[in-house]
Amino acid sequence: MNKILNPNEAIDVAERIRKDHKTIVLAGGCFDILHRGHIFFLEEAGRQGDILILFLESDENIKSRKGLERPINSQKYRSIVLSALSSVDYVIPLEGMTNNQEYDKLIVQISPDIIALTEGDPGLEQRKKQAKIVGAKIRLIKKIEGRSTTNLIKNNG
Repeated sequence: MNKILNPNEAIDVAERIRKDHKTIVLAGGCFDILHRGHIFFLEEAGRQGDILILFLESDENIKSRKGLERPINSQKYRSIVLSALSSVDYVIPLEGMTNNQEYDKLIVQISPDIIALTEGDPGLEQRKKQAKIVGAKIRLIKKIEGRSTTNLIKNNG
């Protein structure tokens, strides 16, 4: 089974999942250098429902938000690593999505039951709006303090 899907494939898969009356959990992020904070988040997010679908930020979006030296690992590499995790059912690389309207449209098409994010996520208000659009619940996952790709780079660079 291929766990890495383009957005159109993800829409079809989500439709089949809903027909099977399974709960879809949607999460997203950069996941540049995978660390225990990511693993904890993904495992906890996966426990919130039956199927965990993961939106994976593009290299371009990461570069614009975190600096020209980022990401360390390409989106293709990150997709492969994340798809190998048992807690992740599907990875959707988001190529070319640059605004909230595009995300909103894809979220409506996937129509998750739950949107999971880390406590303190700066995108919480936008995720609440997206959840309201599709009638999803928000689940906040505890953050493991001090664990981030940015901190790993600072401490090891």
